[in-house]
Amino acid sequence: MPRLLMLALLLPLAACMRPPEPLRGAYPPLTPSGALQPGTTGERVRWGGEIANTTPRNGETCFEVVSKPLDDRARPMVTDQTDGRFVACTSGFEDPSVYAPGRDITVVGPLEAPTPGKVGEAEYSFATVRADAVYLWPQRQPRDVYPYWGYPYWGWGWGWGGPWGWGGSGVFVGRRIGGRWH
Repeated sequence: MPRLLMLALLLPLAACMRPPEPLRGAYPPLTPSGALQPGTTGERVRWGGEIANTTPRNGETCFEVVSKPLDDRARPMVTDQTDGRFVACTSGFEDPSVYAPGRDITVVGPLEAPTPGKVGEAEYSFATVRADAVYLWPQRQPRDVYPYWGYPYWGWGWGWGGPWGWGGSGVFVGRRIGGRWH
């Protein structure tokens, strides 16, 4: 009985760790900088990152993306690590106010020839994906951080009275909901 209960609790969690349906599949470990090498055209990739720019054109929309490593759900991680930028173009119109700079996006599709362009004033060669799946992730909920200088409490930890004394300090990470910290 306990095993069935544990399985019933873990099964929904395991389902949450899979990528959304349009992003599932096996993909080569090719990175945007590696895709600039000859012989990669036509390779199917799953890349993601933070949108830098969205440009609608006649019949298609192109996204300039700062690449980020993907987690187990294929969502871009919150990190400063990047493997460069890439361009992903999909058919149809996508609104630049929805696909705004800073939003997380994951795309799936075959590689095309690199696209020349600029980042600021610098010349840049963008790996280019013809995206047949574009997944815009929900915006992350911001976390508020404020210093916690403590108030008297009894318990384990280092405080004003030594390891078993009063007080404490540190940082509390939470979010404000309806005027209260949670």
